[in-house]
Amino acid sequence: MAFDSVADFFIMGKHGLYVWSAYGISSSMLVAFILLSLRERRKVRRQLHKRFLRDQ
Repeated sequence: MAFDSVADFFIMGKHGLYVWSAYGISSSMLVAFILLSLRERRKVRRQLHKRFLRDQ
């Protein structure tokens, strides 16, 4: 599908709100998943390090 202008691209034939909100929600969920995974990884590493120091 070809668009005549940039505005038509963003409006996407009256489906722009749905399309861009779907992209936004998906992107925010991916970013949240990455950030939560990194936070949990740091937490687990910290716990393992404390356990290692305690066991020595």
